[in-house]
Amino acid sequence: MSSKLASFRVHSKPLMKLAWPLIGSQIMQFAIGLTDAIMLGWYSLEAFAAQVLGGSFFFIVLILGSGFAFGLQPMVANAHAKNDQQQIRRSTRMGFWLVLIYAAITVPVLLFAEPILVAIGQDPDLAMQADVYLKIMAFSVFPALLVNVLRSYLSALEQAGIILYVTIGSLALNALVNYLLIFGSFGFPELGLLGAAVASLAVHTSSFIVLAIYAARKNPDHSLFQRFWRPDPEAFWSVFRLGWPIGITVLAEVGMFTAASVMVGWVGVVELGAHGIALQVASLSFMFHLGLSHAVTVRAGNAHGRNDWDGLRSGARVALIISATVALLASASFILFPELLLMAFVSPSEPNLEALILRGTTLLYIAALFQFVDAMQVMGTGLLRGLQDTKIPMYFATFSYWIIGVTSGYVLGFVVGWDAVGVWLGLTFGLTSATVLMLGRFRILARGPA
Repeated sequence: MSSKLASFRVHSKPLMKLAWPLIGSQIMQFAIGLTDAIMLGWYSLEAFAAQVLGGSFFFIVLILGSGFAFGLQPMVANAHAKNDQQQIRRSTRMGFWLVLIYAAITVPVLLFAEPILVAIGQDPDLAMQADVYLKIMAFSVFPALLVNVLRSYLSALEQAGIILYVTIGSLALNALVNYLLIFGSFGFPELGLLGAAVASLAVHTSSFIVLAIYAARKNPDHSLFQRFWRPDPEAFWSVFRLGWPIGITVLAEVGMFTAASVMVGWVGVVELGAHGIALQVASLSFMFHLGLSHAVTVRAGNAHGRNDWDGLRSGARVALIISATVALLASASFILFPELLLMAFVSPSEPNLEALILRGTTLLYIAALFQFVDAMQVMGTGLLRGLQDTKIPMYFATFSYWIIGVTSGYVLGFVVGWDAVGVWLGLTFGLTSATVLMLGRFRILARGPA
């Protein structure tokens, strides 16, 4: 027992030293979206529902392009373990190239989102409001993706502290601009939903500027922005090959939740509002596991670079234990305090308050069921990413989230007739499938070379 405890301490200390800033930055990043949700929820249920719909659409576009940034993380971690400064510079520069090209291609999709939203069955008035939101959010794709590249670069170098500080500053800026522009405070125009989009654009842009200045000054030997225009085909395609499956993997999961939003939107505005609130609550605890998974990717990438297979396995066990413990605590809070958690998002004078709380409570009970598997699947994905194994996990994710998750959610929701409850049970089935496949794959690869 003492040797196991000693092993736990050996791995947990450096893991959490790296993880806490990443976890904190994920929570603060989530809090930015949470601030939008709370302020728009107090502004009007219609504005909140439109932001849920438009924000989900924007996030799909963003997360697909972020695969190139996420793919950069294990590459930089591996090169850092080998002290290969040139490879760090080459990979990061081409990461910038890839996200800029992707952003230029996808902005038009966001600018003309209304007919797409109507085509997938959304209420025309709600789709029109979401389109207004996306007209501004479209231009956030450029700085948001560049920020993700810098986040991956700095975390892989174990310089994650600045990411947390910048995200905290972003949260404060977002709350201030939201307050001024959503409600029209202190003489500013009352823009409602449009004000939230302007705030997001300001936050992404300022975050990129600060992180870029820090990276250039902290690591001058990397010369990230010097001769930026010079192509590097070898590094470009290396980042591309590792990054695009990650984008598809994350998109498959995010797409499942977005498909759930779309399907719940078919039921009604009140149901979509309850779904959005419950999803925000469930996502808050997930930010811990997401931040921890990024740290695990870096640690696994370092171990892989050193060919330390024993350390890789021991570190993985420690990370999974920590993640599982937090997931169980979150599940308990959802079961014990659902109304308290839901009331933070809704004005007491909301006409549909009773219906929102009733439906939201039921969904939080289901969220308590999938907390554990949601944590385990993202940890498994992070571990595999550290080993630069991205293509097989892409297939696992697509199968689990769409063949299992979305299909069972549709059947239970609309064929069986359980509405939003059936859709959320489908989420649970999809996450469970992904957990089994991802951790099973890691267990095989972590044995090391035959």
